[in-house]
Amino acid sequence: MREKEVAEWFGVSRGPVREVFRQLTQEGILIAEPNKGVRVAYQPSPSVRPLLVELRRIIECYVLDHIFDQITDEDIARWEAVLEKIREACEKNDTAALIQYDLEFHSAIVKSHDEKDLFTIWQPIAFRMLIHYDRLGDLMDSYREHSAIIEAIKRRDKEGALAALRTNIQ
Repeated sequence: MREKEVAEWFGVSRGPVREVFRQLTQEGILIAEPNKGVRVAYQPSPSVRPLLVELRRIIECYVLDHIFDQITDEDIARWEAVLEKIREACEKNDTAALIQYDLEFHSAIVKSHDEKDLFTIWQPIAFRMLIHYDRLGDLMDSYREHSAIIEAIKRRDKEGALAALRTNIQ
């Protein structure tokens, strides 16, 4: 794909297309090829998924552990609003929306840490996991897992929240 072609297709200037291409390349979704444009990156080998899961668990649990005592009622309310979107997506059996809101939920937690490099490290790992999203069974399990994270936070149960977070990331 080339910037010019995509910009013409969507009826926009090349600037926004260039920025999206840059971001998706940085996240590992696209690969830039000199004088050719970009192409979709190859999917990571399924054998890499366990490593991605473990890396993501390490980062998110590190963040939650470090921010736990500073979590405010406003933080909880913000996360509960996303949790409600997750519930609605699960009830509608809308996997695409569930993936979007799952990512929004976890992004909000990671972004709560003052060290912004953590989000920069976490984001491509999370996106690579989405390529292999294979959550089977009752989508409401995802809602229940996210709800368990929030409920443990509300009880000020750090170990429970960390355990629920580890369970959810799979």
